[in-house]
Amino acid sequence: MPALPLSPLDRLVANLDQGLKTVFARAPVHPLDEVTTGSSSLSAESARLSGALMRVNHVGEVCAQALYQSQSLFSRSPELRAHFEQAAQDERAHLAWTRQRIEELGTHTSYLNPLWYAGAYAIGAAAGLAGDRVSLGFVVETERQVEQHLAGHLDRLPPEDETSRRIVARMKEDEARHAEEATAAGAMRLPPPLLQLMRLAARVMTRTAHYL
Repeated sequence: MPALPLSPLDRLVANLDQGLKTVFARAPVHPLDEVTTGSSSLSAESARLSGALMRVNHVGEVCAQALYQSQSLFSRSPELRAHFEQAAQDERAHLAWTRQRIEELGTHTSYLNPLWYAGAYAIGAAAGLAGDRVSLGFVVETERQVEQHLAGHLDRLPPEDETSRRIVARMKEDEARHAEEATAAGAMRLPPPLLQLMRLAARVMTRTAHYL
């Protein structure tokens, strides 16, 4: 017998549950092809840099969970809702990889993760309420920004930190694919002032998460 569709209240409760897991629980580890995680022989300086960059990447995945969960909740289309839920599932692998790598590097996730999640959830809810094409437009711009950040991190990560570099490279591929899928689904081009505001918010987040 097919499962009955969830009611809006059920989906809200599921969103809250996933939010608590994202911010406070350790996500199950997903295998990353042939990548073998673990501590490599990094200098203390290299480990600090890698840890800071991976903390920023982990914050990005916390925000991605919030955005996709809220956009799914407020989407008017069952098909698009399923699309957002699948994208969130894909991003949970990134969440697990980055957190595990942070721990291996001997540092911490961002102390401000509850704040990052709440802010991203509010943005996703606003985008969802504005309509599906606007919501998809947020996905495209967000994923393109993340892809650019990850490209920059590949330039900055120590060459000897092969584990972090391969994680970031795989994440970059996935983010590009999500942007392409959102564009194909009918994303609307967002107005330039909104794009500039999103980029400013992203700069504040990444610079803060580098240390906190």
